[in-house]
Order: sequence, then structure tokens, then C-alpha cells
Amino acid sequence: MSKFVGNHAVLDILDSDDEDDNRQSRPEVQNNVADDRRLENRSFWKAGAFEIGPTKWNPSQGELEHARVHPKFLHSNATSHKWAFGAIAELLDNAVDEVNNGATFVKVDRIYSKNDNSPALLFLDDGGGMDPDGIRKCMSLGYSTKTSNTTIGQYGNGFKTSTMRLGADVIVFSRAYRNGRATQSVGLLSYTFLRKTGQDDVIVPMIDFDISRHWPEPILYGTQEDWSANLKTILEWSPFTSKDDLVQQFEDIGSHGTKIIIYNLWLNDEGIYELNFDEDDEDIKLRDETARLAKLSKKAADTQAHISYRLLHSLRAYASMLYLRKFKNFKIILRGKPIEQYNIADDLKFSKTAIYKPHVSSSNQAVAETTLGFIKEAPAIGVTGFNVYHKNRLIRPFWKVTGDGHSKGYGIVGVLEANFIEPAHDKQDFERSSVFSKLESKLKQMQMEYWRQHCHLIGHQPDPSYVRKLQKTSSVPLQTQGEPLVQSIPGREFNPRRDLGGSQMARPPPGFQTGLDQEVACTDDSRAIDEICDENIQLFMRCEQYVQKETELKATVEDLEKQVADTKRKCAELSSRVELLRRQKLLK
Repeated sequence: MSKFVGNHAVLDILDSDDEDDNRQSRPEVQNNVADDRRLENRSFWKAGAFEIGPTKWNPSQGELEHARVHPKFLHSNATSHKWAFGAIAELLDNAVDEVNNGATFVKVDRIYSKNDNSPALLFLDDGGGMDPDGIRKCMSLGYSTKTSNTTIGQYGNGFKTSTMRLGADVIVFSRAYRNGRATQSVGLLSYTFLRKTGQDDVIVPMIDFDISRHWPEPILYGTQEDWSANLKTILEWSPFTSKDDLVQQFEDIGSHGTKIIIYNLWLNDEGIYELNFDEDDEDIKLRDETARLAKLSKKAADTQAHISYRLLHSLRAYASMLYLRKFKNFKIILRGKPIEQYNIADDLKFSKTAIYKPHVSSSNQAVAETTLGFIKEAPAIGVTGFNVYHKNRLIRPFWKVTGDGHSKGYGIVGVLEANFIEPAHDKQDFERSSVFSKLESKLKQMQMEYWRQHCHLIGHQPDPSYVRKLQKTSSVPLQTQGEPLVQSIPGREFNPRRDLGGSQMARPPPGFQTGLDQEVACTDDSRAIDEICDENIQLFMRCEQYVQKETELKATVEDLEKQVADTKRKCAELSSRVELLRRQKLLK
């Protein structure tokens, strides 16, 4: 029996001679369950709740003792992905890593299973593909052939955890060219098969073909009977019912690449598919999160239209920010439409760069260059946090380093790449360490310092400590990105009311351009600073008048609405009385 021993687990691959005796003792492919290909419980978080039956611990003749991996482990291992999009990101990472092997695209789409027309999830890339040895390592636990410092994957566990998190079953088709031989391989990792046939070890049926002569010729690692038994199991428990159907799946792969089909997708607790393909034909959404947003008030919904919230339920939004640097010759195509990559740092107002050099024993050259600024919607929307990447991959989006009730830092967003700390296994967080804690403290310090120097630029009250500092060093200009904003004139004391446009600034209504915004946009150096400051004060006073007028108009509207309601009520009463009089007249 072929074994692939990873860090913590062993998987049995059905392709060897001594599996015959083992197969006789297990009800692997019984006709009485052939028509029942789904698990009783289709909710992911409940799929692991089943009793473990009798286990055969005695090894077959000539087989060494080994630690078994019960099928239940596949489910428990997949629970590391609390978030379905985190699992999808793992599969995107695998495709992105194939850029080193010439990949130019990865397609993600919804297809339908031939068995029951149920939705399935498709991933297709044109990377280097996997030869028979490579696909066996991919389907085994703990194996990773990625050794480059530029690749994202490293633990050899992402494929198993991610696919099992999205659906109960996955079938893989891969075509590769290695050492002068072209091959294509099929592998099936089926939680349904393992559960329904009562397996006490993880069995992964696989078949391989040599296509060097332009027709598929079976590659035998055991006997022809073993190869045929693997084929029979794959056809029984996959959406494909014949060998020709399997071979046909390679037609859209081309000369090299990998195709992954995840089927028997998980349902939520209400018995509906967790992934929502119907709301948007060009997106995949999380159904439960979308339903929650539908119940929000209009004001809250406007806030949650920001990408920091949309990425929680829209795969298109999440994938657009998933990689820091834009690809040159590679595309992520979601449901037929390429994803446009987005870096929020490009849209920040008054952005600046801060450098952090962590003290890391493994690398004395580690540097984290952080871009900070206000989001373009500030101060109307108070999204705050740091987008922290690792090896180009987003690990923590909009990480809040200050408490939710903290008013300082309102609207500030930062972007940085931290390659000096290791991500957790699900790549949605970082491993807790002293380096992580120091980074968190440094980011908080950066945010507070930026707030002190720039909060007045979006209409907040200037920070008193920063004002006092400017008063002591009146020759130091207040600036960002080298653009002079407001500076003290030598020989004149710094005055916040005069030089910053007022000590208590009213927040302008949406769409209203403040005097400071105009001042930043202004490039005419000939304008006197005093003239600009006076204009700022006038504009803020006008803004306050508009706010007051808006309040009065709202009160007027409410009064008019009440009058309209009273008039409608009186009309209804008069209409009823007229109708009553008309009926009385007819009766007479």
C-alpha cells in the first residue's frame, strides 16, 4: 500500500497491490448505497457530528503499523476556516503561485453537477499542472513542494482544509509535462464516500494516464485490477458516470493546468446553500451575511457599502484586495468577468509613509513601509484599520489597533506588508508572538501620531498637544507629502482660530468642499495665507448656517407631513359622511 506520511497524518492512496485484501474487509463500493451520494447532514458545522464505528487496527500482511487518519479528521481540520471566503482564498493562492510556472489566469465559477443538477464550484488555471507524484502530494496531508520565498503556500494543508470547508466532495483533474512525459491525473477526495462506506481511514482513489502519444494510456502503479477499482470508485462517487466523461474534463485545461470541482456544497443552518450564486451573476456572495445587511437601516447600509464591509460578503470585493501588487500577466476571472485589483492606498487623502524596522532575529533587514491616510469618504464614514499583507497576500483586512469606542483615528486607514511575522494556518490572522505585539503597538503609535498632525484637515478639532507643539516651534510648517497647508508666519504667534479655520469646526454636509480642501487643491502660491485663512473661517461659518438651515427645513418638512396626514384623514372622514348621506337619500 502506498503511503504518504505528512507532519501529522497518513492518507491511503488506492493504487497498489496489497489493497485487495484490505478492500475485501471494507464496504467501499456497495450497490445498496450507490444511489445515495449525499450526507444526511449537509450543514458544514454539523457534518462532523457522527459516531465512529468499529475500526480495523490490524495491518495487512507485509504492512507496517501506522497512525490512521479517520475521515472525521477531514472535517475537524477544515473547521480552521471559520470563513468560507478564506477557504476560497487558499485555492486562489495555489493558482497565483503557479504564475512562476507560466499561469496566466484562474477561473472561478458556478457549474452544475451532472448527477442532480446541484451547483458546484469550479476552479480552473493554466499553470504547470501536477504529475502523478505531484497530485498525490497535493491530496496528502502536510506535503508541500513549494520552496520559494515568493510563494504563499507553505504548510501543505490548504487544499484539503479549503475544499472540505466549501463542500463535502472534490474531484481534481490535472495535466502536466515533466521529464519528457505528458500525463493527466484524476483524484477524488470524498467525505461522502468515506462516510457512506464506513471507512476508518482516509482513502483517496486516483487514476493516471500517459498522453505522450496523444491518447490516454493508463499508468499502472499496481495491477490493472487496482486501476480499474479506482476508476469504478471515482465514477460511483463523482458527478461523472463514465471514463469518457472523465477524459472529456481535460479538454478545457489545455496542454497543462489544473481543474478543481467542489460539489455537494455545504448548506447553512436553514438548509440553503451557504454560497449565494443568484443575487449577482458576476459575483459569489455569502448568503447569511447578505441577509443580515438587508435588515440594516439606510444610514447603516450606506456605511456598509464601503469595501471594508463588502469584502465580508462579496467574493469580488474580497478578491480585488487579496493581493497587494497588481499582476502583470495574470487574471482572476470570477464568473466570466476579470477582477479589477484595488489598493485602497491609492485613494487615501493626505497620505504619508511611515517606516518601521522591527527587531527580528531572522532578518536584520526587515522593513515595513506603511502608507497612512484618511479614506476618501471621511469624515462621513469612519472606517478605520490597517490592511496587513504577507508575501503580497492580505492576511488582516482593516485591522483595528484601537478600541471600537476610541474617537481618535476616526477614518484613518493604513496599508503595509509584514513579511517578518508568520501567518496562521488559515491565513486570516498572524501567529501571536512578541514580534506581532510590537507591530500592533507601533501601528497604534503611527495612527495616533497621524491623527494629531492631520485630524483638522477633514473638519475635526485640532489636537491640543499638536497645537501647543506648533506654538513652540512656529517655524515648523504643517504639511503632508511635501505640500504646504497652513504655516506660521515668522514674527506672528500661531493662532488656531485664524490659522486652522476655527477651534471648533462643524462637520460639513456630504459633498460640501471645505476651505481646507480648497486650500490643498490650490496651487497658486501667490495667494496670501491670511486671505486663505479668512476664507476658511467664512466657509465654515456658512457651513454652520447650512447645517442650521437644514435642521429648520427638516422641521418644516415634518410639520408639512403632519398637515398632509391630517388633511388626508379629514378627507377620508368627509368622504365617508358623503357616502353615508348618499345611501340614506337612496333609501328614502
